[in-house]
Amino acid sequence: VGIHFFNPAPVQQLVELIPALTTSEGTLGRAQLFAEKALGKHAIRAQDRSGFVVNALLIPYLLSAIRMFESGIASREDIDNGMELGCAHPMGPLKLSDLIGLDTVASVAYSMYEEYKEPLYAAPPLLQRMVDAGRLGRKSGSGFYTYA
Repeated sequence: VGIHFFNPAPVQQLVELIPALTTSEGTLGRAQLFAEKALGKHAIRAQDRSGFVVNALLIPYLLSAIRMFESGIASREDIDNGMELGCAHPMGPLKLSDLIGLDTVASVAYSMYEEYKEPLYAAPPLLQRMVDAGRLGRKSGSGFYTYA
């Protein structure tokens, strides 16, 4: 059974449990009890596929926001404010991409695209250019935003 944690692991409340094809229900149940009781996490179950549940939903959302910014449809502030104020998201997609790390977003997108060949998983050119330039988000001091 794989356990996918979210960063920062001590703060995030969710883990994804990923059983192998041969994992028994009993083993999966024990893993869920371990995650919930010993680790204090809420556990969801996900099929063993690239992106599992959360990233399969999150990555296309983030990439769509990057494409929107890259195309000049809206400013980074308007994209983030739109999702924060219009959809009650705690953080807009470009801020969230910076927090996750643009290199991480790109890596997950490439992995998902390689497995599924779905255009929604294709990383926009701007994302790779930013990674190549060392603009990785918060961890490097700049990404879509600048951090002091």
